Amino acid sequence: MALGVAFAWLAGLVWGLVFVAPLLLPQYSAALLTCGRYLAFGLVALPLGWLDRARLREFAAADWLEALKLSAIGNFLYYLCLAAAIQRAGGPLPTMVIGTLPVVIAISSNLRDAQRDGRLPWLKLLPSLGLIATGLACVNHVELQHLRAQADFDLMHYGTGLLLAAGAVACWTWYPMRNADWLRAHADRNPRTWATAQGLMTLPLAVSGYGGLWLWSAFGSDLGPPMPFGATPQRYILLMLAVGLLASWVGTLCWNEASQRLPTALVGQLIVFETLSALTYALLLRGVRPEALTLAGIGLLVAGVLGAVRIKPIPVSPPPP
Repeated sequence: MALGVAFAWLAGLVWGLVFVAPLLLPQYSAALLTCGRYLAFGLVALPLGWLDRARLREFAAADWLEALKLSAIGNFLYYLCLAAAIQRAGGPLPTMVIGTLPVVIAISSNLRDAQRDGRLPWLKLLPSLGLIATGLACVNHVELQHLRAQADFDLMHYGTGLLLAAGAVACWTWYPMRNADWLRAHADRNPRTWATAQGLMTLPLAVSGYGGLWLWSAFGSDLGPPMPFGATPQRYILLMLAVGLLASWVGTLCWNEASQRLPTALVGQLIVFETLSALTYALLLRGVRPEALTLAGIGLLVAGVLGAVRIKPIPVSPPPP
């Protein structure tokens, strides 16, 4: 249990970086950021795949298809929605929307995976979920006040960002449950190899997307910076490599390790570490200290997570034949 929580915490630390890249590269489109991130992820996975080729040969066609589905929805589509949301609504608002994932995943997996993982008693789970939800509401209140104080605040623009962030939540509600299904069904497989396999299946998606953007740009469409690497190529390449290695491969590896050790309903709540990391990075980038209500919200989030991990699942009897 403790090792699983540690892996989830490490995943949250590196995943928080993905919220910073769109703020550091505001002139780059969400599509270009997504393709660049996962092109880097795929290229990082190539040498890792070569080193791990013996284990990768054990995967059947169905395993590779599952890795492709997870990469397309949990990686590519998720970050496309998230990057677009951050560019429209700024960093804090999408961070807080993504922060609802612990509640959404806990409820979804408790309804869906009770037979496999055991059921977390709702009466014991509700206080933790309530603390998490209250903490998110506190932080969200502060951030919305900050946004309204800006002179260029556009409700329609931020509303679009909110919808895109909700789309990212939908993608990442599906991903951890489906990923945990495969990992639990293949407990003999190495989580590192599974992370590498997802990176390899992301590569053709990124190459196709990047090639499409390049062709679109060549025909005179205004997609933002000039192809292939934009107006600040060195910053773009370094950021994409950092996010591709740390947030994609290392983050997926740590999450896979956590998913093999913890019930899905619990590991879903530990995504709160990503929210806390992203909020910390956004505040550091903004150069301001968190307000008292923000600190109170963070405390409630942590208390909710610590309370949830102490709840032991109750085995559920299989249905009669």
